[in-house]
Amino acid sequence: MLSRRSLLATALAAAALPGQAVLPGLPVASARAEGGVFRIGYQKNGILVVAKQQGAIEQALKPLGVSVRWTEFSFGPPVLEALGVGAIDFGQTGAPPPVFAQAAGNSLLYVAAQEAGGSGEAILLPQGSPLKTLADLKGRRVAFAKGSSAHYLVVRALEKAGLTYADIEPVTLAPADAAAAFARGAVDAWAIWDPYFAIAERQPGTRILASAADIAKPSNYFLGNRDFTQANAPVVQAALAALGEVATWCEAHRPEVAALLSKGTGVPLDATRRAVDRSLYVIAPLTEATIADQQRVADRFHALGLIANPIRIRDAVWTPPAAPASKG
Repeated sequence: MLSRRSLLATALAAAALPGQAVLPGLPVASARAEGGVFRIGYQKNGILVVAKQQGAIEQALKPLGVSVRWTEFSFGPPVLEALGVGAIDFGQTGAPPPVFAQAAGNSLLYVAAQEAGGSGEAILLPQGSPLKTLADLKGRRVAFAKGSSAHYLVVRALEKAGLTYADIEPVTLAPADAAAAFARGAVDAWAIWDPYFAIAERQPGTRILASAADIAKPSNYFLGNRDFTQANAPVVQAALAALGEVATWCEAHRPEVAALLSKGTGVPLDATRRAVDRSLYVIAPLTEATIADQQRVADRFHALGLIANPIRIRDAVWTPPAAPASKG
């Protein structure tokens, strides 16, 4: 009999991408390397989409007898929800989603970082907006996805302007709902990331109030379900090695990256090119500096009362097993 946890995991996996069913006969929360499935959650941008289009992870895991199943999500927090209940094994998000997930007790591990992964985030203003500076956000309705990288961008932008979180009216919306609210003038500003940022820039009159490049370039993280990662280190290591090769290729082939992303996501090519041009495709293990930077993200959210308890990022950082010593 399926447990409540397994049922929730199944529902999350099925709901995340309409039309994609959970693989029959495979317990959602217990895939393992032996003839198993590596389940990846991805969004409409970045290295994972390129890797999916190229089949890079599939090739890397084939010798291990592991196949790959991909599930699309609209933004980071649902990726972490699915990861926490075991509906997926691996995913990528910005800095805040794992902070909120760790604070909620979700079972996750940071397995790699894309430090300062570009400037593809901004606070946007609609056509005809009278706002000129960040200080003008006082008393205004600012839209962003709760617990997302855009949420943190708003926090840092307010700090830079000498404002507090209480000085604005937060309107927490998923990207599609925020885009609609922005288009009809229901919010005064919208904090968002690529490719939604690049798509919004195509609309007449859209202005950038502040770019992440001028406030704090966001870091992205690759995350694994704790139980799966600890039980399947070779699978995760092989996937990360493949992603490292994809990242190197991306840095040297940006026009091709834009074409692959546009094909894989349906985002118009001109918007995708804009997003690719301001991205950095670099993957590396977490360093002391990366961990410290992510700890500052967590501490800010705790200080604002947005997470109930303080957390220690280091407790969720994966230490891969050492490679066996060669003989000879």
